[in-house]
Amino acid sequence: MTETRELICINCPLGCGLTVTMKDGEVVKVEGNTCPKGEAYGKKEVTNPTRIVTSTVRVSGGLMPVVSVKTASDIPKEKIMDCARVLKDVKVQAPVAIGDVVLENICGTGVSIIATKNVSAA
Repeated sequence: MTETRELICINCPLGCGLTVTMKDGEVVKVEGNTCPKGEAYGKKEVTNPTRIVTSTVRVSGGLMPVVSVKTASDIPKEKIMDCARVLKDVKVQAPVAIGDVVLENICGTGVSIIATKNVSAA
């Protein structure tokens, strides 16, 4: 069975319109990309979609009540809501520095949550 999916590539500002053709669950063709990154994105998006997750976690003893965080790399798209539920209950102690690991192996993905802002102690 042949199936086509229409996507917008998000790897660069061009935002190429991609048409990905699949046969029996396998990608057979990616069209519309202007670079190899678009082809790779199209294949990955229809077979194993992933995302970077950004959020905030609470800070104890800091000049700010929260610190912004993100996944150190992309995680499977189906794990996003589980990740958000876990982060809701995370609290870190100030000071926090950019790049600090806030939580390791979020939801069994092998990916760490890292701070993306500095928060000084109060």
